[in-house]
Amino acid sequence: MTPELARMWSVFDAIPPQVNPHGPGVITRLDQWVAEQGLVVRPKSRERFAQADFGWFAAVTYPTADAETLALVADWFAWLFLLDDQLDDGGLGSDPVRTGEFMAEMFGVLTGLPAATGAPTIITALSDLWDRSAGTASATWRRRFVDHVIAGGLAARWEADNRAAGVVPSVESYVDKRPHTGAVYVCMDLIELAERIDVPAEVYDSEPFADALRAACDVVGWVNDLYSVDKETALGEYHNLVSVTAHSAGVSMVEASAVAADLISERVLDFLRLERAAEAAWPRADVRAYLDGMRSWMRGNLDWSATTRRYRDVASGYLERGLVEPMGEAR
Repeated sequence: MTPELARMWSVFDAIPPQVNPHGPGVITRLDQWVAEQGLVVRPKSRERFAQADFGWFAAVTYPTADAETLALVADWFAWLFLLDDQLDDGGLGSDPVRTGEFMAEMFGVLTGLPAATGAPTIITALSDLWDRSAGTASATWRRRFVDHVIAGGLAARWEADNRAAGVVPSVESYVDKRPHTGAVYVCMDLIELAERIDVPAEVYDSEPFADALRAACDVVGWVNDLYSVDKETALGEYHNLVSVTAHSAGVSMVEASAVAADLISERVLDFLRLERAAEAAWPRADVRAYLDGMRSWMRGNLDWSATTRRYRDVASGYLERGLVEPMGEAR
């Protein structure tokens, strides 16, 4: 372990790990859901999916959720990561026009339109997820969630444009887009469902709370980049903090990884400071619960990213084409 990586792990000592006791049951339910939805069908896809261990990922990022809500967020994880594979590893993410069309289909479902007959499997699965999530959520939460999905769609189109043009983004533009390309705000939104809280807009949009949340989102995205860079580089993907740093600074990937580890350490320390400011500005139980959710997300994501085989095993031939293509075109 490099000195920079050792320092990063020591900084995370301020956030003890937690595990949801409902995790084992949720793993079984997740396998059933992806099979029922047709998201993971072929043997190679099933093997790849099992290696990722999304059920355990949900258990360490939402440690206090009840069994039903934990199952819901685990399903969201599977959906988001399967979509991410299509964007990063499949043809969808290199086709800006199709990416835009696909995102429009997603937004339609989230604004109340039924999935079209023959819609791609991932769209029909999104319809199921949205029905289960939006039913008990407030209008404020639903609007915020949809806004974050839209921001993610625009960021995905930005990545697709870059790939089509062969453009490697600057570090600054990449960092700006990273919470949205990784749907980190979307995942943070699920804290409110898990904790059964409803943070009002005046709190959520305030500088102390928003700054703490942005720091947490940065930590999550950059940790993911640090541990996934070898897999992504092998697949030709360069939208990664390590890769854009190496390209911008003209340094090796090893040196860029050390820079990324140091940036993560500093951002965790930023969060710990901003967390105190947010709690001082809003001494409320719902704010404390959300901040705790940010903590468990940062720590759980670190532990999962460092151990999941998703980032250790470079695989091919595991993408399910029917996920993003109209059913009549899937083969």
